Formats: sequence, C-alpha cells, structure tokens
Amino acid sequence: MLQSKFKSYDELPLFLNAKTVAEVLGISMAGSYELLHHEGFPVLKIGSRLVVPKEKFLSWVESQTGGNEI
Repeated sequence: MLQSKFKSYDELPLFLNAKTVAEVLGISMAGSYELLHHEGFPVLKIGSRLVVPKEKFLSWVESQTGGNEI
C-alpha cells in the first residue's frame, strides 16, 4: 500500500490531480484514473486535465464512508 506524504487534510492542495488522489487514498495511478472517470466522482475537466476540488473530494470521501467527519 502506498503511504501518503500528507499528514492532514489541511495540507492538501486546493485541487488534486490523479497522482495526489492516488497518494491520499493509497491506490495505484491506474485506480486513480479509473476513479476520476467514474460517474459521481467530483472531477473538474480543465482542457485535457482532470482535477478534483479539495472540498468536493473531502465531501465525496465522507459520503462514501458514511461518516460525518473526516
């Protein structure tokens, strides 16, 4: 399993790219790209780049885990 270099959610950038999503979730790059193309995942397409707004990502994680707090 990959280990995240981030110690808290506050350290995340405002927009996460595929590599950052993979690092945070501890998944492969292939898994990250699959997630970024999954319907319902909060991705924003800017030109050919796919990025995820930090707050939307945190909300998505919360909704997937059923938790009230991350």
